[in-house]
Amino acid sequence: MSRLFGSVRARATLAATLVVAVALVAAGTAVLLSLRSNLLGEAGTSAERSAREVAAQLAAGTRYDDLSLDVDDRPVQVTDADGVLVAASEDLERISGTGVDDVRPSPAAGRDGREDEDDEEGLEPGEIGGRTTVTDGSATIDGETEDYRFAAVTVETDDRGTLTVHAGSPLSAEHGAVRTALTVMLIGFPCLAAVVAAVTWLVTRRALRPVEGIRREMAAITASADLARRVPVPATHDEVARLALTTNETLSALQTSVERQRRFVADASHELRSPIASLRTQLEVGAAHPELLDVDGAVADTVRLQRLAADLLLLARLDAGERPADARVDLAALAREEAAGRAGVKVRAEAGVTVTGSRGQLGRVLANLLDNAQRHARSAVEVRVRREAGTAVLAVADDGEGVPAADRDRIFERFVRLDAARSRDDGGAGLGLAIARDVAARHDGTLTVREAPQGGALFELRLPAV
Repeated sequence: MSRLFGSVRARATLAATLVVAVALVAAGTAVLLSLRSNLLGEAGTSAERSAREVAAQLAAGTRYDDLSLDVDDRPVQVTDADGVLVAASEDLERISGTGVDDVRPSPAAGRDGREDEDDEEGLEPGEIGGRTTVTDGSATIDGETEDYRFAAVTVETDDRGTLTVHAGSPLSAEHGAVRTALTVMLIGFPCLAAVVAAVTWLVTRRALRPVEGIRREMAAITASADLARRVPVPATHDEVARLALTTNETLSALQTSVERQRRFVADASHELRSPIASLRTQLEVGAAHPELLDVDGAVADTVRLQRLAADLLLLARLDAGERPADARVDLAALAREEAAGRAGVKVRAEAGVTVTGSRGQLGRVLANLLDNAQRHARSAVEVRVRREAGTAVLAVADDGEGVPAADRDRIFERFVRLDAARSRDDGGAGLGLAIARDVAARHDGTLTVREAPQGGALFELRLPAV
């Protein structure tokens, strides 16, 4: 049971059925109340019409014995100002609801004389009162008992004073109509709710079929670890289609990340293999022939290995989403500090250009840019620090051959070295610029390259200024 109602389709069907059921019950109740009210109103109108017909006869001076009181077998009572029954339907056997339980006129009925003090409406002789009193009760006529709605109308006569006519209209039609409507609702509403449930079940199954296809394909991708596969995109252009598109975009990003990680591991293994193999060879030669040990070469390989390990560790931290510190860094002071001791490097810096971030990581960026510039420069490298409309700009330019336009994005990829810098004696492992751009991105900045005024490469680091 819990598994069944754990389904979106089952919950949607149950919710739709409950909503429709509540709406049907509310609408049915309103219809029944309105139907009953209308039928009671019609019954009251019919009773009033009958009472006024009898009142019109009394106003015309018709004797009690000559009154037409058995119209449509409806109960009629006529009482005087004292509430004494003076006339009634011939077949009336019992009555309630009119205030007068008698069904046979009193022997003393029919006295003459007016009693003006009982004329509450101030009627003139022969005038019928405009106010009608409506009550509910029952009556037995010819052995049949029914519920009635009674209407009471007063009439002023010349010789008999104020009389009150009570006439009833049967409520059997109202009861029958209400029972019929209730029966129809009790039968029809469950059938309608069942139809709604069935339609909702089928519609949601059809609507969720693409979602099930997406789930199955995702399960297959998880089982096969084949990130090149994609989930089917339905041609409905709705939320499910957008979900499939987003899922495929996520799979594409995941595939790209995994492939990048695999290339990174492969390239890192390759780059580490060379200095380790060289260092091992030198140590093995030194162990066999101490006089042939190249200590300087072994130290150089060790330093290179240490730098490569540090670069890989920093990239791993950046990939893990490490956020920089919130320290304030003076870019002018940082530029002078990194340029100190480097031959041919000039620094031109505006004062007060400050950013927020990690001084160590920003220093690493500048060091990598200076290493790259010195590696390719013919004679001079220039560092400039300035502020541009709330942005701190750190530019490193050289007078070398520059970077071809087609390679200006590719040089920021990991382990990428252009043809002119393929030699490991001249360049590093191809991680310096990749680290620089990743650090810039972590500091909400950008790192770009273009042609320098001297004809070489111009790298610009742009960061939000404090």
